[in-house]
Amino acid sequence: MGLRETKKRQTRTAIADAALGLFLERGFDRVTVAEVARQAGVSTNTVFNYFPAKEDLFFDRQEEVEGRLAALVRDRAPGACPVAVVRDDLLEALRRDDPMLGLQSGAAAFWEVVLESPALRAREREIGEHVEAALARALTERPVGAPYREGATAAAVLAGAVAGVHRAALGELRRMVMAGEAPGRARDEVLGVARQGFDLLCTGLHGEGDPASHGHG
Repeated sequence: MGLRETKKRQTRTAIADAALGLFLERGFDRVTVAEVARQAGVSTNTVFNYFPAKEDLFFDRQEEVEGRLAALVRDRAPGACPVAVVRDDLLEALRRDDPMLGLQSGAAAFWEVVLESPALRAREREIGEHVEAALARALTERPVGAPYREGATAAAVLAGAVAGVHRAALGELRRMVMAGEAPGRARDEVLGVARQGFDLLCTGLHGEGDPASHGHG
């Protein structure tokens, strides 16, 4: 990465960090973009150059999140079950306490900001829709194979099922953390039910048998 790109990334990170600090302190709807700019030491125009909308300042990794499941499915090994690769990625993230799961200290405060803001809740739903649409495109490009039907309709239905289990697992993890559940207990509980949910989908796709045979489990 060149010096220019490094500088741009550092500026983007500094703006996002300044914004998050203000949002956590005062709430999303009570902070203006101009205040974020002052906190980050840049102009308001500079903020909008990096973040086209205020919501982008909060969900600053939206693009990465929206494309993750699709990339897993598109890049899977020949013969691998798309449900299994999504399942295994989530289970591994849970086992290693991936920071994006929100199990670290302060995560509850982050999600509280989302719950208090209609704009952020709407953006979160939009992100979920984009995740599902990207996953459907990936399944169209790289279908499951027999006996599952091919085509855009079949891909859209399967994408909805896979993204739904993934979203529900993360939502339950958030609910437990915000309710004061110990992160380790929340993680272990969600890990078990997420595996079961994905395995049910695997069984439906491939017939009876050990769902782990269609992935690493």
